[in-house]
Amino acid sequence: MIGVQDLRKGATILEDGELWRVMEYQHVKGGRGNATIRVKVRNLRSGGTMEKTYPSGSRANDVRLDHATVQYLYNDGDLYYFMDTETHEQPAISAKMLGDAVNYLVDNTLLELESWEGEPINIELPTTVDVEVTQTDPGFAGDTATNATKPATLSTGYMAHVPLFVTTGDGVRIDTRTGEYVTRVTG
Repeated sequence: MIGVQDLRKGATILEDGELWRVMEYQHVKGGRGNATIRVKVRNLRSGGTMEKTYPSGSRANDVRLDHATVQYLYNDGDLYYFMDTETHEQPAISAKMLGDAVNYLVDNTLLELESWEGEPINIELPTTVDVEVTQTDPGFAGDTATNATKPATLSTGYMAHVPLFVTTGDGVRIDTRTGEYVTRVTG
C-alpha cells in the first residue's frame, strides 16, 4: 500500500479487482479543505480509461508487475502471440489490451512483456521501429512546401505521414510514442 500522493505516471494499482495504470497525475489544493489527488487511469485488461479522485492521505494498493523479454511472432485475428526468450512459452494478448501498440508490432521484434500473477497484461515497445512502406502515392517535384508530407500505409497496417521523397518499398523508422516518421532506413 502506498499513499496516493506517491502515485506517479506509469504506476500500477489494484482497485476493485482490476489493474489500473496511472496515465496522468494531478495534485489539487482547494482554498479551505484538504487537497485531493486526481488521476487518469487506464484499465490494463479492458483498455478503458477513467478519472479517479482520492482525498489526500488515503492509500492505494500498488502492484509490481513481472517483466520478461519476449519476441513478437504473429497475430491470429484478435490475438497477438509472443515467445518468451527464456522459457519458450507463447503467451497471447488481445488487440483490445494492446491498444495502439498493434500499429508498431513487427515480426521478430524483442519487447518487454508485463504480467501479473501469470496473466500477460501489456507490452513495452521500443522507442522506434523500422517498418516497410507498402503503399504511398508518388511525390512530385512541384510539391515542395516546407515539411510537406503524404500518407503512407506501413507493413503493420498503420497509416503514417512521410516526406514526399519516400516511395513504396522504402524502409522508414517510426517513433512508437508519437506515431511520427523519424527517418528513412536502408537494408
